[in-house]
Amino acid sequence: MKRLFACIAVSVFANSFAFADEPSKIEPITIVTAKSSTMLQAEIADTDSLRERGLMFRHILPPDQAMLFDFGKPRPAAMWMKNTYMSLDMVFVREDGTIAAIAENTVPKSLDTISVQEPVEGVIELAAGTVKKLGIHQNDKVFHRIFKTKEE
Repeated sequence: MKRLFACIAVSVFANSFAFADEPSKIEPITIVTAKSSTMLQAEIADTDSLRERGLMFRHILPPDQAMLFDFGKPRPAAMWMKNTYMSLDMVFVREDGTIAAIAENTVPKSLDTISVQEPVEGVIELAAGTVKKLGIHQNDKVFHRIFKTKEE
């Protein structure tokens, strides 16, 4: 029985990033707050089909994982929770890697738009409660190759 459970757990983890029609890349991102630095493994949604699918139809996002929506260039961003079965925290990130806005504990399956009019380079989706747990705030920094983050 333990072996069966272990196989199921490994299968769920391995497939948690494999639901899109095309394969996505998994890359580390680092979020730096006033008190800490946290590295997460992020699925990169950098094509139209990956961005459209996002985390739809998934039920679990482990606390050390994320999805990074890469828009390719700064633009106002609008997200929604259609067909997303878990609550998420959304972090809107400017081109320079600073956090422009945060939406916490989004409502699963909601069609309401969660947006920011300020141009952002990307959006990071995290398991609900991660923003609070890590103490993430506006103007904290995100380090990843798509952002032009400068060290202080």
